[in-house]
Amino acid sequence: MHKLIYLIMLSFTVFAQDYPVLAFSLEEAVEHALLYNNTAQNSTSDVRLAQLQKWQTTSTGLPQINANISYNNWIQQQISLIPAEFFGGNVGEFTEVAFGTKQSMNGTLTISQKIFDGSYLVGLQAAKVYLEISKNAQEKTYTELRIAVTNSYGNILLTEENIKILNANITVIEKNIEDLEKVYENGMTEKENIEQLQLTRSGLISAKNYNLTLKDLAYAMFNLTIGVDTNATVVLTDSMEDLIALSEIKNTTIAKNSVENTIDFQIARNDLKSKELLLKLEKSKALPTINAFVNGTYSGNSNNFDFLDQSQKWFGASVFGLNMSIPLFSSLGRSALTQKAKINLEKSERDLNNLRQQILVKIKSAKNDLTFAKQDLVNKKQGLDLAKRIEQKNQIKFFEGLASSFELSQAQAQLYTAQQQYIQAMLYVLNKHIALDVLLNPNQIN
Repeated sequence: MHKLIYLIMLSFTVFAQDYPVLAFSLEEAVEHALLYNNTAQNSTSDVRLAQLQKWQTTSTGLPQINANISYNNWIQQQISLIPAEFFGGNVGEFTEVAFGTKQSMNGTLTISQKIFDGSYLVGLQAAKVYLEISKNAQEKTYTELRIAVTNSYGNILLTEENIKILNANITVIEKNIEDLEKVYENGMTEKENIEQLQLTRSGLISAKNYNLTLKDLAYAMFNLTIGVDTNATVVLTDSMEDLIALSEIKNTTIAKNSVENTIDFQIARNDLKSKELLLKLEKSKALPTINAFVNGTYSGNSNNFDFLDQSQKWFGASVFGLNMSIPLFSSLGRSALTQKAKINLEKSERDLNNLRQQILVKIKSAKNDLTFAKQDLVNKKQGLDLAKRIEQKNQIKFFEGLASSFELSQAQAQLYTAQQQYIQAMLYVLNKHIALDVLLNPNQIN
């Protein structure tokens, strides 16, 4: 049995050594997530794809050069019938003639260029807007990731603070039990008082074990969020107090352009631009398109494959041309598409104006939530200090025989509740701070 335990511990140690200990402040955790989180990496790939799409669209309006080489070998040449009288034969008879050589090779080079195409001009603008939308989506991902990392970071700090408080409370309660057992041995108290403290200790130990489980899950979720293997060991270098102090010095002023700076508004504004371009596209379909081309061809003919010989004769030909396509009548189909695009544009304009008001309300609400959270934190701190004093007084009174175990238990329960409420209030401030910060400063890491 001891050997089995040793092997398990040894394997765990070797396994753990595969992952170095990683230390992160909150800012470092956010930076790491923006680089290595799977969703963040996908958003970066989407931006790159949009850049390539933009160039792909641009390239269609630039000169296009195509080469074509063809080789033909008649297995059986086509026969044409020519009146025999052309060759001195009898009238009414025909002579079988095979025109051309058995083998031929052609090389063609074609250069084409758009001269005018309204759809292409609109496509260039659309590709640019598509790239902006992809960048907006990336910023949206980064914003959500900042919130997720902050929440994960705060949950770990909350759990660890809970465990620290529970350990301290268990130490105190065990000291109380030890002291009370000595008093009981001298016949100065009842067994029930000891049992009451033991019951309290049991609840604290159960809460501690629960928080230890939550801690493991919180670290795994944090690792997953920042893009680290879930088995890796990480250490958080910021405390909850550090993050609360940081939130105090951050600028949370609502500027005139705060609404326009939000990612949601930028996305909606680019959506409006895309609707404008769709309307332009439908209108452009009524315009003519003009294309130019230059074509050069060399042809060689022979009964044998001797096209690589210097004696082979090649015959060249070239042509320049313009092509114009003019849409004349579509049975009002283009008109219907144009009207649909116009209606969709009007809807987007109304949606953008409505979103402006919604975001303004959202910013004001987030600011009020942060103000309330900070006020609540002050109140919870005062409540914690008061609960500590009450619990300490009841301890003294209990051991002096002036208070019952029930009264001490109540005071301890009040203290434990106040401790939980205080650290929850700290996490609440942190969460409300980041919620407002990503609205007012969407392009900042922290």
